Amino acid sequence: MSAMQRKTLGARWQRLRTVPGLGRDVSAMITLVIIGVVAAGIILAQMNLTPPWAERFTFKIELADAVGVSPGNSQEVRIAGVRVGQIVASAPTDHNTSSVTLSIEPGHPIYDNARAVLRSVNPLNQMYVTLNPGGPPGHLLPESGVLPVTQTSRPIQLDEVFSKFDDRSRAALTQLLAESDNALVNAPQTLPVDLKAADSSLLTLRPVVQRLQTRSDNIRKLIGALSQVSSALGGNDARLTSLVDSTQQTLDVLAARDTDLGNSLQQLPGTTDALRHALRSTSALTHQLNPTLRDIRAASDKLPDALSSLTDMVGPLHDTVDAARDVVSKARPLVSDLRPIVGDLHDSFDDLRPVAGCLDDVTSKVAPWIYDLGGFVYNTNSLFSVTDPNGGWGRGHATVALNSPTGTLRPGEKDTNTYQQGGSPLGPYPAMGSGDCR
Repeated sequence: MSAMQRKTLGARWQRLRTVPGLGRDVSAMITLVIIGVVAAGIILAQMNLTPPWAERFTFKIELADAVGVSPGNSQEVRIAGVRVGQIVASAPTDHNTSSVTLSIEPGHPIYDNARAVLRSVNPLNQMYVTLNPGGPPGHLLPESGVLPVTQTSRPIQLDEVFSKFDDRSRAALTQLLAESDNALVNAPQTLPVDLKAADSSLLTLRPVVQRLQTRSDNIRKLIGALSQVSSALGGNDARLTSLVDSTQQTLDVLAARDTDLGNSLQQLPGTTDALRHALRSTSALTHQLNPTLRDIRAASDKLPDALSSLTDMVGPLHDTVDAARDVVSKARPLVSDLRPIVGDLHDSFDDLRPVAGCLDDVTSKVAPWIYDLGGFVYNTNSLFSVTDPNGGWGRGHATVALNSPTGTLRPGEKDTNTYQQGGSPLGPYPAMGSGDCR
């Protein structure tokens, strides 16, 4: 780097440092450019983009119909299920077929006896090409070579199948698909019960089928034995006549058994009707059980939260029990010491029960004079109190009535009973004689 370049860079750096806000703006721009480059790299990696300088082998396949092929949307080319390339172009030919260009990674030789199949990834017709590269005695396919339509296959679309049907057939097939969809939707609820019922019916019919199979085997053996005997006795008319008579008797017996068998088979439709009725009843029961199962599922969804809350509650309760264990162990001797006293208290309460009945009456008589009695005790105590600075001398108590001109009470006039007039803060006083002193 020359001196001039270093001077220029220094001047720019000085400008970034001295111009207010310029360094911040440049830093923000550089950060945005870095984020954009990283995002573009991630997007291109997800799009399976092939860089222009990558080495690729390109060839073409001819398809009868390139339905769903969309070049440029990363539709894959696979060999043995492994992605080796993608579809890069498609174009129609002059003889009503499609030419699809494939680009694959080098290292996968393609022979002229290779086969290509266009397949669908999902029902939305997102396509990919699965490739069988072939091998000797075929020859290597050159760059831009073409696999003919006889060596390719394409998927058959539903509309191609339906177009071969008439209107009634298409309507019937549509109804069949709709009913099949409903049956598959309800299969987890109804099919297990029906299969169990069918299994029970088949187990019930197994002895009948076994008997029929045994009878068929016996008839087969009998016919074989008759064939051998007839061949051996073909030249003896008398013995052949006897054999025919015996055979006739045997067939008569079998005919009689056939009647019994026919009666048994005639009873089978009734059994089938009963089985069908049982299946319908079971289906109705299944529909009735669905709300109950849904409620149980909702309760089971709430049960873990309830158990979690109960666990959170049990933890503090466990600590409380541990803390109370010491208190209970220390209180045990105290309770043992109080046990004799409890018995005496029970007798004392029995003795106090008659006295307690008189407390209301006594309270009604004493309560109106509580304030006067308190004043008497206070004044009497103050009259002879030794804590007074004047000593323990007796003092008089004079009452001056300010509402009287003379300042004294008239004879027979009583002081105001504030307690009786004001009422009790705990409620009305008991009525006189309301106590039970019996």
